[in-house]
Amino acid sequence: MITEKDQSGGLQHGLKQRHMTMIAIGGVIGAGLFVGSGVVAKAAGPAVILSFLLTGALVVLIMRMLGELASSMPVIGSFYEYARVAFEDRPKVSQFLGFMSGWMYWYFWVVVVALEAIAGAKLINFWLPDLAPWVISLGLLVMMTLLNMFSVKSFGEFEFWFASIKVVAIIVFLGLGVLFLTGMLPNSVPGLGHFLSAGGFLPNGWAPVLSGAVAATAFYSGAEIVTIAAAETADPAKAVAKATNSVIYRVLFFYVASLFVIVCIVPWNSDAITTPFVSALETMNIPYASHIMNAIILTAVLSALNSSLYASSRMIFALTRRGDAPTSLVKLSRNGVPVRAILFSTLFAYAAIGVSYVSADVVFPFIVNSYGTLILFVYLLIAVSQLRIRARLERESPERIKVRMWLFPYLTYFAIGAMLLILGAMSVSPDAEQRLSFWFGLGSVGVLMVLYVLTQKMRKIDPSAFAVRPAPVDQSQLGI
Repeated sequence: MITEKDQSGGLQHGLKQRHMTMIAIGGVIGAGLFVGSGVVAKAAGPAVILSFLLTGALVVLIMRMLGELASSMPVIGSFYEYARVAFEDRPKVSQFLGFMSGWMYWYFWVVVVALEAIAGAKLINFWLPDLAPWVISLGLLVMMTLLNMFSVKSFGEFEFWFASIKVVAIIVFLGLGVLFLTGMLPNSVPGLGHFLSAGGFLPNGWAPVLSGAVAATAFYSGAEIVTIAAAETADPAKAVAKATNSVIYRVLFFYVASLFVIVCIVPWNSDAITTPFVSALETMNIPYASHIMNAIILTAVLSALNSSLYASSRMIFALTRRGDAPTSLVKLSRNGVPVRAILFSTLFAYAAIGVSYVSADVVFPFIVNSYGTLILFVYLLIAVSQLRIRARLERESPERIKVRMWLFPYLTYFAIGAMLLILGAMSVSPDAEQRLSFWFGLGSVGVLMVLYVLTQKMRKIDPSAFAVRPAPVDQSQLGI
């Protein structure tokens, strides 16, 4: 039976249910919604809502799988551990897939740390144009690092309030949009506005809708952090079940409803759609619209920076417990926080920030284009792991399945097929940026495979540096 100590590995139990719920919701409401959605709308027109429905449905399925796994086995590292357990009958495959899933996820989030710090600098420059962007980026990174190092409770409180601001902002935006479309605001006319006024619902056909769905995949990433955070709650199974359900029932509403209001108010084929929320508020004659949205987007960026530091450090901590990362990174502070793991995860961000300003046209584009595909590879491993572990749980310990994946195994197979289709579409997409993301992503996987081989050799040279710590899962409960 999994004990509380096994679940947390000494990490502080400072997260509450209200933290978990807002971490789950706030994780998928980032700058992608407030800014990136306009790029998809520019290409797909009003059918952009289908792009986000398709991708959102896939993310909902992944979250349901994670909800099932995490409520049955709440452990540090979540799906990193599941990838290992799923193939425990094949030790070499288990070790390799665990290593790859953990490091791919870590790499994804440390890149996000750098990108969000750089994005935050640009937003602050809106108000302080004379301040050097690199100074702002470093300042934001140091501030968020200190916040994460203090305690897990401080992370939870910060994320709760910042996620709350984002949620309230979207709700207020939707309320204003409804008033505008029903003719209840000054100078507004009842109706759907520009929704069907420029070429209909599918002005450019299905191709941009499908390519937009591929692009939207990265916008939804972040909800899975809640399953990593579960190990730092008093009742992980209950916390994960409630938090994942909150994502399933609310995230699609926030994205799809917001985009519907936007394409009704702002012509999809205008330049204004590239700043969707600002343009919609300006059309509704809301005073200081640009300042309001800049502040809200900055909130989203700081929230993402906070979460990405948390996720990357906890994944490194999990990697040390299986000998996939140096054991020197496992040390905890008196508050139960993995300080060394946090600091290690910021090193890449400091380097990336420097590169972004010194060699912006060479190295930094590779970093940006390589990380997005990795989250799809991680999601694919989650689905495969859920498929194998669920079958084993059904045979050995069915009472442990507290949250069940719908229509198992058919929807799991559907999700796997959909992700393979998305990856295939990226590799041959007419959009050069999507093709780059795919091939650079594969390149990153290749680099991690080389790292795996080197790690195995280093283990033989100095076993103590990569010692396997007590496993966080009592595998006898899975019939292994």
